[in-house]
Amino acid sequence: MNIIIITGASSGLGVEFALQLDNVFHNIDEIWMIARRKKEMLEAAQYLEHTTRVLDMDITDEEQMERFKKLLADEKPVIRMLVNCAGYGIMGEFSASNISEELGMIDVNCRALTQMTYLCIPYMKKNSRIIQLASSAAFLPQPNFAVYAATKSYVLSFSRALNQELRSKKIYVTAVCPGPVDTPFFDIAEKTGSTLAVKKLTLVRADQVVERAITDSYHKHERSVYSAWIKSFDVAAKIIPHRAILKAMQCLK
Repeated sequence: MNIIIITGASSGLGVEFALQLDNVFHNIDEIWMIARRKKEMLEAAQYLEHTTRVLDMDITDEEQMERFKKLLADEKPVIRMLVNCAGYGIMGEFSASNISEELGMIDVNCRALTQMTYLCIPYMKKNSRIIQLASSAAFLPQPNFAVYAATKSYVLSFSRALNQELRSKKIYVTAVCPGPVDTPFFDIAEKTGSTLAVKKLTLVRADQVVERAITDSYHKHERSVYSAWIKSFDVAAKIIPHRAILKAMQCLK
């Protein structure tokens, strides 16, 4: 049985990946959608042509991940694509933040993503793909977005290294590094009252980011960066001292 697994599949980019991959792949038997909100996944699944399995689970819960591990061992699917979309961000000054939410970002964005990837790799074969949702926040430190940016730097670094490790098996990893995307992400991120200064200038549609990501994954690119704004930011982060960029970002607040 050939399958696609998508985490964070109840909203935003996760749902968009499900919709677009449903149209792209014709040799897939099932799409497995994973998130905590079952109702939202069931609603999205109505629009998919492929058989869809909805797994309402918390990927940070060790017992639930053990059950998922057993499910893979029992069914022994061939995972043609893993898309790790689960994650969230909270903006605001770190010292004034809710530490549980900050640590939660590390658990979801880093630990759970790493564990999910580890569990799935043994069920992949030649030409399987892994798509990891990083962020343009991974390109340099982000004041008032400190932990989120750090977690996404981890995702980017981990993905690039893993891509090299798995190439001998012809399994390819792509880190997706979007800027602000028009999804419910900011409903959570901005709940403290903080806002991303460049959001209005660089906001893009989810379908555009996902279409680019799928294309880049197909071409075995290690990164996927959508929009001229974010590509320029990527270049700037490589050639301009980060101190100068951070000072400019503070002026935009």
